[in-house]
Amino acid sequence: MSSSLADAIVAADSQFRREPVKARGTFKSESTLGERFRSEVRLRGHRLTVDEPHGIGGTDAGPTPIELVLAALGTCQEITYRAFATALGIPLAGVAVTVEGDIDFRGFFAIDEHIRPGFERIRVEVRLDSSASDEALERLTAAVNRHCPVLDMLSTPVPTALSVMRVAG
Repeated sequence: MSSSLADAIVAADSQFRREPVKARGTFKSESTLGERFRSEVRLRGHRLTVDEPHGIGGTDAGPTPIELVLAALGTCQEITYRAFATALGIPLAGVAVTVEGDIDFRGFFAIDEHIRPGFERIRVEVRLDSSASDEALERLTAAVNRHCPVLDMLSTPVPTALSVMRVAG
């Protein structure tokens, strides 16, 4: 793996150990609903269109919010595998992740109050291209699953404060 990634990981680790306050951060997403279910999202300097498929009233101009959850988990797993493989000195030529989630839309459409509106289950398949031993990959997988931020957020409830304010009308 490139020494620049290893150097960045070591530098961040060192700084966060010396100055724990610098390890804290806040991320922000801002979005505005446009036509039908289409939202325009701003994340730092990035823009993203989020929408629903035609079959449920959207214009299919982008991925759905629930697809973004799956993508967030898959990409976070990939990044965490790369970071921990680099930090632990475990060879990792490649990592690819497939994430599938099962949902029953009767929960979202309030057809059946006993059905949750979100995913009923999520399945993750991680494919590692590595010459490392099975034991090393088991150690890597344990570290990844213990430290993957999105897996943590999906596995353990996160305190969430919602507020609603009228802006016009």
